[in-house]
Amino acid sequence: MNYFRRFLYILYYLKESDWKLLGRFIDYASVSSGKSKLSLIFDSVLSVLRYNISFKDYYCFRFYDKSHSERSEWAGTGFMYEYQLRMNPKGSRELLVNKVQFLNHYRLLVKRMFLHISDFSSDSIELNEILRKSERLVLKGSRGQIGAEVEVISSETYTPQKLLDHMKQHHYDLIEEYVIQHPSLNDLSPSGLNTVRIITQKDNDEIIFLAARLRISVNSPVDNMAAGNIAASVDLKTGMVTGPGVFSDITKDSVRVHPVTGKDIVGFIIPHWEKVLELAATAARDASGNRSVGWDIAVTGDGAELIEGNHNWCKLLWQLPINKGLKAELLRFQ
Repeated sequence: MNYFRRFLYILYYLKESDWKLLGRFIDYASVSSGKSKLSLIFDSVLSVLRYNISFKDYYCFRFYDKSHSERSEWAGTGFMYEYQLRMNPKGSRELLVNKVQFLNHYRLLVKRMFLHISDFSSDSIELNEILRKSERLVLKGSRGQIGAEVEVISSETYTPQKLLDHMKQHHYDLIEEYVIQHPSLNDLSPSGLNTVRIITQKDNDEIIFLAARLRISVNSPVDNMAAGNIAASVDLKTGMVTGPGVFSDITKDSVRVHPVTGKDIVGFIIPHWEKVLELAATAARDASGNRSVGWDIAVTGDGAELIEGNHNWCKLLWQLPINKGLKAELLRFQ
């Protein structure tokens, strides 16, 4: 155990934490557990050192209600940073960090049209074509993370020049054709594209599926948990949702039906499941030195569409939907 490194992590967490959010979590945990706020804060600091987690992890994992043995099972921020750095070295990550490089690398697995801002001008044929072809477009920053730097627009409200100006003003540099999701997923939640997260681990030449989760939008154009959306566990063999939708916000209860549409979450069958798994495995075999990746895959009317890959895939999305620490799943690959 490297305590010096974990002290450095504490400094990082002190600098980067959302203290307003943590304040809400501390208030909630104090009422829920009956423990004083001071004791929770003290315990969270000790837990950062002992279990290699962040302050936020302490509350999201509900460590205030868990024993030492239970706490030891959870993979926290520090552990995941170190693990993913070994599995996905910095020299290999650019493929997954840069969305333009990713889309070009996986061009054969991507059906939607996309354009980088450097490849067109307001009078370019490609820009006019994508505006004409798709009713909605997705604007992104090519290096954006966790749903940041993403905007969905209606094509009919933009001329080519107006779109170009809008992109420059908001620092977007990538346009993608909007993916039309499968009707059953649209019925479940029409506000955003609901993607499947498949986590793969490459072990020598074998591709291992670690987990599958359905990310479900809640009145949001994106489906990231960090944006207030929910995630549910999925059976890898059948593609059936096996658990309720959970929030990363500990003050919100899990839900068995969608809070807006009222559609059942538990028991939902993801269409084209074999195609989803096949797509993830194909992408994982060609990940340029990245061994542990979280793939976001859209399910359409006729199959599966690769959206992106994540070298720093989320430990909350992985563990919270089943309310279980899964660190042991990764220790066998170290």
